[in-house]
Amino acid sequence: MAARVTAHQRGIGPIEPAWSPVRRLAVLRGGGLGDLLFVMPALEALRARYAEAEIVLLGAPGNSRLLADRPGPVDRVVPLPPAKGVHEPRGPRDEGVEEAARREFVGRVGEPPDLGVQLHGGGRWSNPFLLALGPKWTVGARTEDSALLSRWLPYRYYQNEVMRALEIVGLAGAPPVTVVPRIAVTERDLAAAEPALAGLPRPLVALHPGATDPRRRWPAERFAEVAATFAGRGAGVVVLGTPDEQQVVAEVTSLALARAPEGSVRPLTDLSLPGLCGVLARAGVLLANDSGPRHLAEAVGTPTVGVFWMGNAINAGSLGRYHHRVLMSWTAACPVCGVDCVHEEVPRCPHDVSFVADVTVEQAAREVGDLLP
Repeated sequence: MAARVTAHQRGIGPIEPAWSPVRRLAVLRGGGLGDLLFVMPALEALRARYAEAEIVLLGAPGNSRLLADRPGPVDRVVPLPPAKGVHEPRGPRDEGVEEAARREFVGRVGEPPDLGVQLHGGGRWSNPFLLALGPKWTVGARTEDSALLSRWLPYRYYQNEVMRALEIVGLAGAPPVTVVPRIAVTERDLAAAEPALAGLPRPLVALHPGATDPRRRWPAERFAEVAATFAGRGAGVVVLGTPDEQQVVAEVTSLALARAPEGSVRPLTDLSLPGLCGVLARAGVLLANDSGPRHLAEAVGTPTVGVFWMGNAINAGSLGRYHHRVLMSWTAACPVCGVDCVHEEVPRCPHDVSFVADVTVEQAAREVGDLLP
């Protein structure tokens, strides 16, 4: 069981005494864009508590591009090397290349950190990865089969990720200073967005029909119906996606333009991260699946309507409802084979059908209309 706590001050959980001196602080958080944004309030708390320390984020390579030259709590980002359970890039593996990447990573991290903060899951792989850097003190979450840390809390899958990270840094003496992820919007972001948005009507409705897990994707034709509805009312619509999501973006755009005014719906799949920040900052509202762009829109201050499977709503749903609406699917079993999809111990079935198709167009359009300026 977790170590008994004696601190009197409480945040999300107990606020333990801070360590001293802490000159270098390493925070491990791999994963995608949303995963990074979940821990921004925890990073803000660490910055407030350890104001003089260098904070180094050990993160996925793409996250360094988002944080580069942007005001925030992180001093520098060291991209993670390929590592099982921590950072596993797609594509063929080359052990020689991976070993060289690990050596380069250790060199870029530098001397062992005073404090290591594990914000990457239950610790089966991430705790040993962090401990290998030789930190003096460590905090994090852990499952029963993972390595011990100086202070830790038990990992339970169904917990809001922002709250989990804040509870963990409380073990390092860092109480919350904010509970909502925030990313500063820069002039570079807005300038990068201008060419992408030139000539579109206003107000602007943004859509993101993609998601890493196909089960989290609302049907493309429903996104298209919402797009056509608001384009018909005079709004401009952008359909966002990565290069890997070109197919679904093209499908939504084509279906929407069949009913919408010419030039009112535009696909955008080649934006840089600054460009994506700028487009989202200019949008009046974003309708999206549970995805990185939805979390980024919230972080730059844009209202969102998110389509969530009920379990993901617990882990990743917005905390407030004034600016952020959560449309929740209550699907508890695979629509194809009926296998339970709620309990972690039940193996995932092979079906990649939408688990959120019971959310209706009427629900989404009503919330988008309510939030659109």
